Amino acid sequence: MFQDESRFGRINEVKRCWAQKTVRPIINKQIIREYTYVYGAFSPMDGGMDSLVLPNMHTNTMNIFLREVSARHEDELILMVVDGAASHGSEELNIPSNMNILKLPPYCPQLNPSENMWDEIKEKFFSNRTFASMDLLEDHLCATLKKYEESPAIVKSISKWDWISQPICSFLNAI
Repeated sequence: MFQDESRFGRINEVKRCWAQKTVRPIINKQIIREYTYVYGAFSPMDGGMDSLVLPNMHTNTMNIFLREVSARHEDELILMVVDGAASHGSEELNIPSNMNILKLPPYCPQLNPSENMWDEIKEKFFSNRTFASMDLLEDHLCATLKKYEESPAIVKSISKWDWISQPICSFLNAI
């Protein structure tokens, strides 16, 4: 599984959008500095996704997320690929017994398909949207994440890159 966090908040960027000819769309701009974080883990081979909305990006919340993923997959051995965020290398990080952590090289976000998942979610469900409260943003975020958790084909289509799947398939065929 490839793991990453993403920040969602009440600051939006106005993006281009489709509209009927001669109609100028009205898009609201919002600059309210309130944020929440989504921890996500994506399995490119089967399209599985686990996510949690948490208040910050610290070691204690990473521990909560790892425990949750471990519990959801208690009968599996998980290789969790992470980036170089400080909370991923902390001595206070508690790695569950059914999980191993593999760190990506520094400054290589392009190797983590999680980045593409966040781009997809933000583009399709958060572009040109404003929220009257953090509760409404989190409700929308949870509904969006649920759609992806229930759509393994979409997760797989975004995260299953050749450099990930070909070695795994070759190894499984050799067994």
